[in-house]
Parts: sequence; C-alpha cells; structure tokens
Amino acid sequence: MWRDALYVGLGGFLGANARYLVSRAALRWLGPGFPYGTLLINLSGSLFLAFFVIWTTERVLSNYNLRLFFAIGFCGAYTTFSSYTVETFTLYEQGRYWLAVSNILSNNLLSLAGAVLGAIVARSL
Repeated sequence: MWRDALYVGLGGFLGANARYLVSRAALRWLGPGFPYGTLLINLSGSLFLAFFVIWTTERVLSNYNLRLFFAIGFCGAYTTFSSYTVETFTLYEQGRYWLAVSNILSNNLLSLAGAVLGAIVARSL
C-alpha cells in the first residue's frame, strides 16, 4: 500500500510542478485577461489522460505502478478543474458574463476534443 502511495505522490509532485510551469508560461505569453493557463492545462491534461488510458488498455499492457504514477498522480495533480470553476465564478462575480460563459464552453468543449484526439492517436499506433 505504501508503494502505491509513493507512485501516486511522485507523479503528483511532477504533475503539480508541470501545472505551475505551464500556467506561468501561459500568463507570461498570453496575459492575464483570460485564464488561458487553466484552459491549456485542462485541454492537454484531457488529451494526455485519454491517450494514456486508451493506449495502455487497448494497445500495450501497462504496469500497474505506471498507471498509478501517471493517471492518478501526474494527471490528477496537473489538471485544474477546481481552478477552472473558481476562475469562472470570479469572472461571473466581476460581471464579466461573456468571459465566464466563454470559459465554460471553451474548457468543456476543447477538453472533450483533447480526450477524443488522445484516444484517436492512441488507437492509431
């Protein structure tokens, strides 16, 4: 049991740091007007997780520890749904209704597209 937690924890450490770095880079490159970092993280996290799950269940057999490390640890810490909801609520509270709706639609639709793309790529290998 403790080894499982170690794999999840190590993946979580790396995922959380990747999230931080991607978020900071998006802020620097795209500015603070819209939560682009969260959108990019949700999109890429959905793509990574869908690719990994499909690839390791349909194409190659994955080691259980690798699944703990990547799917639960890394992707669990990397994706930012909680940030997305708070940022959307903040936009709403600020009266920026169009941006709040845009944030909801873009995160949901693009993240779903990322998952579909990840599955397609995994199945094509």
